[in-house]
Amino acid sequence: MRIAVTAALLLAIGAGSAVAQNPPAATTPAPAAQPAAPTAMTPDAKKALSKSCTDQANAKGLHGKERKKFRSECKHNGGKSP
Repeated sequence: MRIAVTAALLLAIGAGSAVAQNPPAATTPAPAAQPAAPTAMTPDAKKALSKSCTDQANAKGLHGKERKKFRSECKHNGGKSP
């Protein structure tokens, strides 16, 4: 009887450790590709982008919240009108 209980206990411990192990490398999904980091703009490029968006806002006669929103979207789009 002791042998049967000991065997059952060892089997339970062995099965638990087998479940806790990592799966084989073949079934592990490949990590997702990281998106490319945005290129850092030089201070002069940032100034030129901001000036371009400001000029566009002036041409449209925007003021206040509309101007702020337009410039923000313009700079986010790389100087293109939203």
